[in-house]
Amino acid sequence: MAPLRILMLGDVIGRPGRKMLRVMLPGFRDRHGIHLTVANGENSSGGMGIQRDAMDDLFAAGVDVITTGNHVWHRRTVGDLLKSEPRLLRPANYPARLPGNGRVTVEKSGVKVGIVNLLGRVFMDPMDNPFEVVERELAALKEAGAQVILVDFHAEATAEKEAMAFHLNGRVSLLAGTHTHVQTSDEKIFPDGMGYITDLGRCGSFFSVLGVEYPASLEGFLTCTGKKFTPAKDSLMMEGVIADIDPATGRAVRIERIRQQAEAQDE
Repeated sequence: MAPLRILMLGDVIGRPGRKMLRVMLPGFRDRHGIHLTVANGENSSGGMGIQRDAMDDLFAAGVDVITTGNHVWHRRTVGDLLKSEPRLLRPANYPARLPGNGRVTVEKSGVKVGIVNLLGRVFMDPMDNPFEVVERELAALKEAGAQVILVDFHAEATAEKEAMAFHLNGRVSLLAGTHTHVQTSDEKIFPDGMGYITDLGRCGSFFSVLGVEYPASLEGFLTCTGKKFTPAKDSLMMEGVIADIDPATGRAVRIERIRQQAEAQDE
């Protein structure tokens, strides 16, 4: 059986990031033979949170599963979205009473693929231990017959992400970090066949502060006061990784970091 080609994309930043993907992603998927696309959408509405129009934009662009993180609850309507759309995930280690799920199984090219969304705890709000919660999620995906397993670990600390990598090596196909919006250059395949990168980066403005216009961010650091952020529209980049997974073994056989430049989009 031929390898399954996976595209995982970093945090999509506001409407500029969404519009960029609507233009770029269909052709990119075709050119690279992508079977399944996962993108983190927790900042896709105005730079923080996700609403229905943003979710619909990402699905229309060709994203198959949307992961999120600590900003998922920023929009009041997200609970209804999480209840009605299983392909929109929230981190599995949030309290069980909250709406939505932290995992989903989809089928692509005859292969069952499980996706897990986890949230880190270092420098983040208190949360159930992701190292323990992931055991429950993996067991459920195995019971559902998942042949390939992908994990989006939305975490601040690089050490926590690398520790999770050793925890999951040999048990998942691909572990990708999100949250920092800055792409790392450490993509690799672990000895037991797990693809890994500490952070996928972002789908948004490259010359910006984490995808938002720099003046407000700079003013916040200069004055130590909170400022309203606006997603930047210039120098747009699509960042992430492409990984080839052997469905027979669930092992990654290739991983490639991507940074694809786009034309500037009007808001």
